[in-house]
Amino acid sequence: MTILLMGHPNVGKSAVFNRLTGANITESNYPGTTVDYTEGFAMIDGDEAKVIDVPGTFSTDPKDEAEKVAMDILEENENATVVVVLDATKVERGLYLAFEIMEKGYPLVIAINMWDDAEKQNIKIDAQGIEKVLGIPVVPTVAISGEGISELAGRISEASAVDVEELTQRIEEL
Repeated sequence: MTILLMGHPNVGKSAVFNRLTGANITESNYPGTTVDYTEGFAMIDGDEAKVIDVPGTFSTDPKDEAEKVAMDILEENENATVVVVLDATKVERGLYLAFEIMEKGYPLVIAINMWDDAEKQNIKIDAQGIEKVLGIPVVPTVAISGEGISELAGRISEASAVDVEELTQRIEEL
């Protein structure tokens, strides 16, 4: 199994990566670029899984070299499960990227990271409601402290591809 950690820059993907892998990492430049990505391994449901900390990207339509590398890694790992890491203080922004990845047919899990920051700012997020609407696991995390990481690891096997047309209908009905 391969797990891709994707999200905007500075949402805590590397902190999630370090918690999942125990910081058992290999850092490399993507071939032909100066863009770094990090690779390691984690135990998921008793099996070893490769985990790749993908460079931050705002969209599946790359605007710079790092975003191009992110999309190349996504396309090269067509059988991967994607964990989209969102900033809990800016969930709406990150959901656009999650929707774009859904459209490509990848099994998906959402980690709403920096949950503690959202609470401090009195931002209320209905993670269970988002999960119900999207039909995929949504897990609140505070990667720096490790909060929610065990649940995230345990729910990766529940990831599934989303029928985007069906999802669009559900959202329109709300």
